Formats: sequence, structure tokens, C-alpha cells
Amino acid sequence: MMAPSENLELGLLRTFVTVVDAGSFSVAATRLLRGQPAISLQVKRLEDQLGKTLLQRSPRQISLTPDGETLLQYARRMLSLNDEAIDQMKEPEVSGVVRLGAPEDFATSHLPKVLGAFARSHPRVTIEMTCELTLQVLSRFRKGGLDLALVKRERSSSVKGTSVWREPLVWVAADSSVALSGPVPLVVSPSPCLYRKRATDTLSRAGRKWRIAYTCASLAGAHAAVRAGLGVAVLPKEMVPQDLLILDAERSSLPQLADTEMALLHPSKLTAAAAKLKEHIIRELERPRAPDGRR
Repeated sequence: MMAPSENLELGLLRTFVTVVDAGSFSVAATRLLRGQPAISLQVKRLEDQLGKTLLQRSPRQISLTPDGETLLQYARRMLSLNDEAIDQMKEPEVSGVVRLGAPEDFATSHLPKVLGAFARSHPRVTIEMTCELTLQVLSRFRKGGLDLALVKRERSSSVKGTSVWREPLVWVAADSSVALSGPVPLVVSPSPCLYRKRATDTLSRAGRKWRIAYTCASLAGAHAAVRAGLGVAVLPKEMVPQDLLILDAERSSLPQLADTEMALLHPSKLTAAAAKLKEHIIRELERPRAPDGRR
């Protein structure tokens, strides 16, 4: 057991996290600008200090041991706090207003922690948040009404931006019988809406009849309609409320939905505050997630 005064080296933790995220020692070595033997040695030093095996190594891949999974959570938190402290102490304090737009579902589910961390490290920056449908966010951004915009986009979309998020889309209902027969009743947002279009296009291509059963611009209102059994909705898998059912595509005879992608849009010239928020959002949203969605 380690003595209470013994400290973990942040450099070793950063190497460990980089190896896990990269999926290999060689890729991690490239990212950290070190030789692969040095990376292996640092992980070995960390394992020796803790007296635990953190990674299982094979010729083709590496995987976390149970002890490695436990340490990874602490390592991410320690490195995040370290980087936040460095930003705060070494860089000039940034101030100003940043106008950020995003769809309501993404803004309420994934952005609070991201923006909370940014607010702690940049307390003099004010974020003006706008929540609208993707096409409305996109229109507002193109007219100069937003400094940064997070928008949903199709793979074939001409919308330019940095891809920061991908996750599966699923069919959601109050119970499994709602879409078994007849036209599929859909709970959707008003047009234009990417998920509405994704639902109708996917059903039409699969030869399934559908009807618009309920339209609501509010995410909470759409959830309430699904709970009441009015129809089926399309949601990102990680945003499905616990009391709603994800429909199995085969059992419900519903076609598989393609993944959703979020892109961050920004103009070529940004204020210092907007540039900081852009970098923070990209770094936090691109960070690999655990199988349960945690980071």
C-alpha cells in the first residue's frame, strides 16, 4: 500500500490516458512526441508505483484491467484540473461575451458540464446561449447572430465545420406495441428538423407507411407525447429518458437509423473569448467516452 504522502506523477498519468485513448503505445508515442520504449517504461513505472496491472497487452491491441478502469476515471479528473489550473495561471485572463447556439436536446444533455468547466476556468467570459432547431441555429449563424454554432448534420451535408460528436439514433416509444402495425405514428418537431426528415426518409426508403401524430417544438413536450403513447420519436441514444423504451429495430419492424453527427461552426476570425470556448468545446466533446457514455 502506498504511504499517505506519496504522490502520483501527472506525467505518468497523462501517458497512461494517452495510451488508452490512442489504443496503442505507438500512436501514443507519436502524440506525445516520445519514443515507444519511453512510453512503455512510463506505464510500467506507474504500474510499479501502484502495485497494479493497468493494461493487458497483446500483439494487436491493449485493454484496460479492472484496476486500469478505476484509475482512468481519477486520471482524467486530475489532468483536467491540472490543465484548468495551468490555463488560469499562465494565460492572460480572457473576458467578453460569446454567443453560442445549439439544438435544445444537445444543449440540455451534453453541454452543461462542458460549459460549467469553461466558466470555472474563464469566469469573466459571459456565454449567451441560444437553443433552436438546427436549421434555425445555422441560419442565425450565417447572418452573424452567433459566434459559435453546434449543429446536427448529415454525412453528405455541405455544412462546413469541425466534427465533435457522433452517436446512434434510435426509435423511442412508451411501449413496444406502438409501431408494430399500420402507419408508424411519429412525434416530431416542426419542419425544418433533421430528426423529422431522418425519420420520414428512413421509413419511406424501407417501405413503411408513416403519419405525423404529434408536432411540438419543445423537447419536454415531445417527451410527454411519447410517454402518453401518442407515437414514436427519434432521439440520440444517450439522450433517451430512462422511462422511455428504445425499440428493437427487428422486433418492431422499424428500419435502422444512421448515426447523428454534431459539428461546431465558427468564422475565420474570433474574439479571444470565443476562440477559447471553441478550443474547449472541441477538446471536451472529442474526448473518448466510456461504453456508458461517461468521459
